[in-house]
Parts: sequence; structure tokens; C-alpha cells
Amino acid sequence: MRAAVLREYNAPLSIEDVPDPSCPSDGVVLKVIACGVCRSDWHGWVGEHPRVKPGQIGGHEYCGEVVAAGPEAQYAVGDRLVAPFILSCGACPQCRSGASNTCLDQRLPGFIEPGAFAEYVAVPRDFNLARLPERVSPTVAAGLGCRVTTSWHALTGRAALQAGEWLAVHGTGGIGLSAALLGRALGAQVVVVDVVQEKLDHALSLGIDAAVLAGEDTAAQIREITGGGAHVSVEALGIPATVNASLECLRPLGRHVQVGMPVGHTARMEINMSAAYQGNLALFGTRGMPSWRYPSLLSLITSGRVDMSPMIAREVGLSDVSAELAAFNGPTPPGVAIVTDFAG
Repeated sequence: MRAAVLREYNAPLSIEDVPDPSCPSDGVVLKVIACGVCRSDWHGWVGEHPRVKPGQIGGHEYCGEVVAAGPEAQYAVGDRLVAPFILSCGACPQCRSGASNTCLDQRLPGFIEPGAFAEYVAVPRDFNLARLPERVSPTVAAGLGCRVTTSWHALTGRAALQAGEWLAVHGTGGIGLSAALLGRALGAQVVVVDVVQEKLDHALSLGIDAAVLAGEDTAAQIREITGGGAHVSVEALGIPATVNASLECLRPLGRHVQVGMPVGHTARMEINMSAAYQGNLALFGTRGMPSWRYPSLLSLITSGRVDMSPMIAREVGLSDVSAELAAFNGPTPPGVAIVTDFAG
């Protein structure tokens, strides 16, 4: 099969013919229909993700059609499925408690085993997967495995965002725009922050209530817009400037959710802990979504309460992934890229 392989950090991926994956006994092999290009892939591509090593096939936001199923699999050939990027074991204490996104024995295609920047991907533990509803396009579904699911769980499973509250979103890349759109669907008022005016204009065109061009007074502007501060603030980049702006823009008893991945040189950072102390703030970390929560998210989309298609900016070929990863080295335009052509 054709695959994009990491051979050297921060260098173009190698487009190679590699062996087709073997089918796991408890899972399936998917013919990949669509796969998102995510900032988490970029962290691995530049060498800052501790689990991603040369030889890796990236790609963790995927959907596809089953072409082979193991004897213990729950799905069958021909099923169209969407996968979370964390494949939980289903048996550890974390999984039994319902928090399978914190599973103690995770399988991670795209990070430590071959991912979906390829024509086919092996997916063990297929009980984590969900059927792709007919009303959801594969291109949109490709973003569900990471950006949208993570945002959904951040807002509803962690911060418990309520209708009528103010939500601030710092960074309007794929995950930030997802959080903003989902927040509006939940009835919140939303203010977004970015360094790219075009991305702010795009968010406003989608019905987002307010936008702030990031700067030294970001938090003050949000407090003024929201009449005292946001109730919930989502940090979607994982860098000190936005983490601190997120904390400082909250009203007393506000909730900060760390969605952006602090890794590599940002794994440890200086933050304004006094803001958390003085404001009696709650600080939540979040990563992924328990797979049992797929029905609540998919029903929101299929019912028409939220349209996630505006987050898709372009469909690209497998050979274009390198350029999309390199684009994350600087400010990016609105929307995300989805690989839909695995021959191109």
C-alpha cells in the first residue's frame, strides 16, 4: 500500500510502498476514506512528541471502510467506521469507571503504531469505533477522531458548559473552531481569540459572537466583552501566552480547560497561578473522549443542531501532507486539511 512515512524530523515525508497491515484478532483493517492533518501530527513531525520516532506512519484522525475483520471483531467487512485516536483496553480501572480516554493500556495508531496517512490502517480493539452515520460525510468525520471529540468532551465532560454562559476559545485552528461551534450549539455565547484576523473573520461569519485579535490586553478585552469574564475558557494551542490569557480572562469561579497539547519545549511553562488562586478557578486537563460518548456527539451533528463542515478548508492528496505539516510552523489560514486522495 501507499503510505507517507516519517524518515527525518522536520523534513518532507517519504511516500513509499509498504506492506499492507495485518488484521488484528480483536479489530479490523480499514480502507482509509479520509484522514485529517492535525497539529498533533506536527508535534511528531518536528520531533517534539516523545512517542513519535522515525519510521512512523502518522495520521490519527481517520474514518474508513472495513476490508478485513478479525475473529473477535464486532464489525464486519463493508461497515463504515470512525475511530477515536485513543483505543482503550476496556478492562482497566479507568475504562471500567467510564474514563476510557485515560486508559492505562492505550493503543495509539498514528503515534506509536502505523497510522492512517496510508491507504489502509489496522485498528485493534474495534469496540472503540463507531458507525459513520449516512448524514455525516467522511471528510467531516475525519475530524471527529481528535479535534471534535476532544472539544466535545472538554466542554461537556470536563467544564460542564451551560447555555447562556460565556465561552472563550484561545486559538481557532481545528480544535478551537470545533470548540467554538459546539459551544454555540450548546447555547453559550462565544468569544474567540487568534493572531490571524482572517481566522477571526471566518469565525464571526459562522455566528460566533465576538472575536479578539491576540495581544497584551487579550484577557482584559475578553473581560470587557463578557461583562466580567468568561465562565469557561478553552486553551487550544498549548503555549504560555494563550494559557495565561485563558486563566486571566475568567470571572471568579471560572473553569479553564487545557486542550492544547503542551509538549516538547512547552511541556513545562510559567503560568499565572495567582490568577487561579485569586479567582477560585477550576483548572481541567482533557485529552480525547471516552468512546461511549460518540452517540451524544453524532446525534448533535445528525440532528442538524451543529454543522461541522465549515472547519474543513481543503481536501488534499497524500503527497501534500508534508506541506500541510510545514504550514503549522507559522500562523495558519482558516480551516483544516483532510486527506481524501491516497493516490495523489
